[in-house]
Amino acid sequence: MTGIDEIIDNFALLDEWDDRYRYVIELGRELAPLPEAERTETNKVRGCTSQVWLVTHVKADGAGGPVLSFEGDSDAHIVRGLVAILFALYSGKAAKAILDIDAIAVFDKLGLRENLTPQRSNGLRSMVERIRADAEAALATA
Repeated sequence: MTGIDEIIDNFALLDEWDDRYRYVIELGRELAPLPEAERTETNKVRGCTSQVWLVTHVKADGAGGPVLSFEGDSDAHIVRGLVAILFALYSGKAAKAILDIDAIAVFDKLGLRENLTPQRSNGLRSMVERIRADAEAALATA
């Protein structure tokens, strides 16, 4: 999976929105397929126009606190790419670190949010809120 620093660097090379759009879709294609058994109501992200599923895995890491990793998918190509960017930003990080990351600022830096429809922006916010809630829940049970 492409790391967030590489994604940011690649976005800096792309001047046109069409090129950035294609790159986001390409990132989505890199996501591992989500098993059909994980496409449940429990894993569905509320507040997204498209269907989005998010599965959170929590691993205890001693003094470092719980570490979260994610699997997910969407029925929309562009949203699948947004999911991939969120995973690059959050997956494999400690719950405490996840709560310190401002994903919306990263998407603003990439120039993505200004080109998303209001519905997609709301969906992005819903995905971020879900990841943050899962991190808070992991901390609460650690």
